[in-house]
Amino acid sequence: MATKDEILAAITEVLVDSLAVDEEEVTPEATLVDDLGAESIDLLEIVFNLEKKFGVSIDRGELIPEDLFTNPEYVVEGKLTPAGLEILEQRLPSANLEAFKQNPLVQNISKILTVDDLYNVIAQKLA
Repeated sequence: MATKDEILAAITEVLVDSLAVDEEEVTPEATLVDDLGAESIDLLEIVFNLEKKFGVSIDRGELIPEDLFTNPEYVVEGKLTPAGLEILEQRLPSANLEAFKQNPLVQNISKILTVDDLYNVIAQKLA
């Protein structure tokens, strides 16, 4: 099995190629949208390239738990409820949700995804 450093190096390579960012910008805590400038179409390309590089299949729901956002128990007026935030924390345990919790708009969920979150998904798939 690949080491954490090897997996992170491969993820960094994909992000540098997909987003045209400098390698030193790709840190474990960097968010894909706010820090690295990814857009929705970039996220699809990144997932495709990670799947190809690691020989795994990544369901979009593993990175962004979309089913959570269609449940009226967890979303009210476009915001996650406290129960929805709790579920989100369970599904994305490595995500830093502190800023998101201040204004938990569903439309901003993609802004929380970090390089470390990508690592966690890949590492779990490879284990």
